[in-house]
Amino acid sequence: MVKASITGSIIGNLLLILGMAFLFGGLGKDEQEFNTTAAKTSASTLFLATTAIVMPAVFVLTSENPSDTIVETLSIAVSVIMAVSYLASLLFSLHTHKHLYTVDTADYVARWSVKKSIAVLFASTVTVAVISEILVGSIEPLAENLGWTELFIGMIFIAIIGNAAEHVSAVTIAIKNRMDLALQIAIGSTTQIAMFVVPVLVFTSYFFENPMNLIFTTFELAAIVSAVLMVKSIIEDGKSNWFEGLQLLGTYGIMAVVSFLHP
Repeated sequence: MVKASITGSIIGNLLLILGMAFLFGGLGKDEQEFNTTAAKTSASTLFLATTAIVMPAVFVLTSENPSDTIVETLSIAVSVIMAVSYLASLLFSLHTHKHLYTVDTADYVARWSVKKSIAVLFASTVTVAVISEILVGSIEPLAENLGWTELFIGMIFIAIIGNAAEHVSAVTIAIKNRMDLALQIAIGSTTQIAMFVVPVLVFTSYFFENPMNLIFTTFELAAIVSAVLMVKSIIEDGKSNWFEGLQLLGTYGIMAVVSFLHP
């Protein structure tokens, strides 16, 4: 379920959120443009994340019964590389090459003080924690009552609920023709999940009874690779339109149907 949720968050950000942003942002417009250099850099980071997720599974599939110790060691080593790479990407985007990611904020004025912002963030975090606990406890009864598989719940249902705020933000911003920011929301969130959240989950899991490894299922890997390749092919020219958004949503729809029918 955890890996299905991770997969769902990745493909949801890349296909659903970005697809909706391109679709609704592009309605009534010939094209929308965004920073090509930043987009290509983000795409390269996505490929790095995909490699980190795919290679451990390839290792297991091409090895003769690797021991749990070897798999765990591999997972930790790859997680360390992912975490370091993520920190390096922050240094790159926020310091050494921040000009590539600069977003025009001239039309926006801060209405909240720092103290108020921190208080709201803290309250939101607590609320999300409580809701998440309730949601987790409701998953099993929901699956039984509706006949949904754990794959569909983790990969589609939970991912959509968890990314709801980003859906609204990305679409709203895209409609205002601020595509650089919309792209950062979708791809930035994906990078954060793949390069930071996944390693943290691997590290913290060793404090519990069942350590988490990086061995994803074939279906999950196929979904992630397909999403990354689809997005790369669309964003590399620095332009988008409503039809490309529809293509991303169509790809997400196919994955949703397959995960729903998957035994």
